[in-house]
Amino acid sequence: MADPLALERQVCFALSVAARTVVSVYRPWLEPMGLTHPQYLVMLALWQHGPLALKDLSRLLQLDPGTLSPLVKRLEAAGYVRRDRDARDERNLAIALTDAGRALRERAERIPEGIVAHLGLPLEELLALQQALTRVNAAAQDALTRTPSVDGAAEVPA
Repeated sequence: MADPLALERQVCFALSVAARTVVSVYRPWLEPMGLTHPQYLVMLALWQHGPLALKDLSRLLQLDPGTLSPLVKRLEAAGYVRRDRDARDERNLAIALTDAGRALRERAERIPEGIVAHLGLPLEELLALQQALTRVNAAAQDALTRTPSVDGAAEVPA
């Protein structure tokens, strides 16, 4: 009988190692652009959606504002984004691309194809993995709304 606690059987271990390793594959593509992987994700969101309130960017990237704020400040210092108070609600901070941030997109457009080629896996396999991980993330988010009981069965909070 297989050991249920064997390291190589753990989804959390496979996800953790895959995340670290894949992010490392991105590093040589991002460093010449002056970006870390988390900053790249911010830029992807802004290239796709345009100016966003910090709270909306936080929700989109699934990062808490305390983690996101330093990333945005470093992107602002690099000249890629600007932070402005929302004219409609001064309490909200709006994040927008600068001309340099918009121009950076052209260089970044080569990254996805380069990563796929570097990994050497079929694009279809990577797309299927992305879809599976999206389902895992959704299931995990759903599981976080339930409180596990001591015996391991999930209990729905009242």
